[in-house]
Amino acid sequence: MAEEKIKICIVEDYALTRTALKYSLSEFKDIEIVNDFDNAEECIKYLDRADVDIILMDLGLPYMNGLDATNIIKKTHPEVKIIIITSHDTDEEILTALSAGANAYLIKDTNTPEIYNIIHSVINGAIWLDPRIVKLAMEVFKLQKQHNTEREDIGNLTDREKEVLKLLSEGKSNTEIAKELIISSHTAKVHVSNILTKLAVTDRVQAAVKAYKYNLC
Repeated sequence: MAEEKIKICIVEDYALTRTALKYSLSEFKDIEIVNDFDNAEECIKYLDRADVDIILMDLGLPYMNGLDATNIIKKTHPEVKIIIITSHDTDEEILTALSAGANAYLIKDTNTPEIYNIIHSVINGAIWLDPRIVKLAMEVFKLQKQHNTEREDIGNLTDREKEVLKLLSEGKSNTEIAKELIISSHTAKVHVSNILTKLAVTDRVQAAVKAYKYNLC
């Protein structure tokens, strides 16, 4: 029986980049590029009639940007995983990327083999955050009021939750966290939920950002 391929859709308005991604990723036998678009609206329409596992989403798109498109897709097709691709031109872009609720964030110059590995990490339930984005994000989070609040939040975590947060920040899925800490997947899921609540964040990536900021990973 043939191995089921990972179905990927590319949304990128720059034709050369879109074509390069399409053909370089098509070289992998377990990857199928099911479609590619130069705008988010067409991709959203396509999702209503097609089976897609992962979307590679540019942020700087015409008409509807990648952030708005990600927010819509996460509400209408929550099963679809999204990998944001950004050129990190501005501080605002960094912050919006980190709040988009996507499953991974990478810089546009990431090489193809690494993108392939990130795709597999994401399809297995992990998150992935480019270290360069983390570094830039840390430079943005400077406000003293926010700093004090987050310090207090970090202090509310139990030792076990800090262990889980460290592994979460390394991009590990709940199953991988459970295996490493020798706990059940359900317990790992509960810990992750408690961490998100205590840190006052809405997703694993935002939790990872706080972890990086305070050297917990």
